[in-house]
This record gives sequence, structure tokens and C-alpha cells, in this order.
Amino acid sequence: MPSEPRRATYLALLGALFALFSSVRVLAYVPTVWAVAASGDSSQHSLWTWFTFLGGNATMALWLWEHNGRRSNRAIAVSAANALMCAAIVAVIVWTRR
Repeated sequence: MPSEPRRATYLALLGALFALFSSVRVLAYVPTVWAVAASGDSSQHSLWTWFTFLGGNATMALWLWEHNGRRSNRAIAVSAANALMCAAIVAVIVWTRR
């Protein structure tokens, strides 16, 4: 079993990497929103897929919220931000299909 200082370092690094990659993922959704909105063509995008991503991110944020004593933290914020970006993609897909 790793020593406590090593575990603390590992957990800090893991948290930082989660925050980094999840934050970059929020930004990675932007080109999809722009491309679908600009072209008006969402035929290459599945509503089922994006609703699944939305649900996964939203329930992860809620799960983290509950397991963190209903207190917010960075992981909750970034999960919620990813859910909001998925909701934006769902909205633009629905808008182009109206």
C-alpha cells in the first residue's frame, strides 16, 4: 500500500488531470456547435448519442454532488459544464431539424 504522502500526491495529480481533460472537453464541444449552427446540417449528429452524453455528464455532476455532502467542487462544476455543452449541441441539432 502506498505511503500517505505518495497517495496524496497521486490524488492531487489525478484531480488536476481530471480538471484539465474535462475542461478541455468543454472547449472541444464548441466546434461542433459552431459547425452545426453555421451549416444548418445536423444529419451527421445523433440526438440519441448527444442525449446520452448529456445524461452521463449531468448524472455524474449530481452523483458527485451527493457524494460530496451536497457541496460543490471543481469536479462537479466541470461535469455540469460538460452537461451544459451537450445540452447546447442537442439544442442546435433540434433547431436545425425544425
